[in-house]
Amino acid sequence: MTNLRISGRVSRRTRGALSLALAAGVLVPVAAAAAPATAATPTVTCTSGKAGLAAKLTKDITAALKGRTATTAVTVYDRTTKTNCSLRATQKYDSASVVKVTVLAALLWDAKKTNRLLTKKEVDLTTAMITKSDNAATSTLWKQLGPTKIKGFLKAAALTQTTPGSGQYWGLTQITAHDEERLLALITSKNTVLSDNSRSYILGKMNKVVASQRWGVPAGAPATATVQLKNGWLSRSTHGWRVHSIGAFTGKGHNYLITVLTHDNKTMNDGVNTIQAVAKAVHKDLNPVATKAKAALHAVPSTPYEAVPATPEKAAREAVPATR
Repeated sequence: MTNLRISGRVSRRTRGALSLALAAGVLVPVAAAAAPATAATPTVTCTSGKAGLAAKLTKDITAALKGRTATTAVTVYDRTTKTNCSLRATQKYDSASVVKVTVLAALLWDAKKTNRLLTKKEVDLTTAMITKSDNAATSTLWKQLGPTKIKGFLKAAALTQTTPGSGQYWGLTQITAHDEERLLALITSKNTVLSDNSRSYILGKMNKVVASQRWGVPAGAPATATVQLKNGWLSRSTHGWRVHSIGAFTGKGHNYLITVLTHDNKTMNDGVNTIQAVAKAVHKDLNPVATKAKAALHAVPSTPYEAVPATPEKAAREAVPATR
């Protein structure tokens, strides 16, 4: 039985109420404010070294998400203006195909330890994995690396909020926007985890993603920016569609990263539209001169596409013989 100490002076009426409550096994707060019906929705938090930019980003990202049903996580990091934005940065999501950047980084990190070059087969597999989001290529590399090397890279890169999917289910790796931003930051700046050649290789592949998969965070980006991205989507029995997009925007004065992760989408297009609404707001605020001049923007495909990775649900469906 829990012992309760009631300190301070209380009235006879209050003591009576407490005695009744304790007798019933329940402690009822006295004169306490009513609890809210639902927990407060997380809000966008931005900071910036540029006057007024943080407030503008906060306002515009919030407006872009208004009325949307998805559970959305956002991180923005602009080195030029020392700007950071965060929303649900530690929320866990099934990775879908965005984990393919992690797989490529892990492969290059492992190769760096023995100063070896990638084999022709590895070059072919990594090219297909990133530029075409090829699932079979990813599965081959995932199996080649194995859990020990994958976890070794995550530890070296300090991606502490990322948990590899079990067995063949690399698409069910648990990720957060925080870790995806950290991964993009490693790829776009000098560090001891990835060599300069490795970083250049990864960015080169992300820059060559096929046209049908160049949706998501590039929406609204100025044509002067070099776009490096990776997307993913996945539907499961819980949380509906997971739709994600991560990207780095560099060159000609641009040096920023955007991550948008979503689930609880009713359709895949709902997730794409949410991501692109956020991206347009961010690009507009970070590039006011280009927007004002109505510079050409990167086009996004009218029919987005991305390979769907394996899941237990998908495996179960495919195991059922077709009816005749």
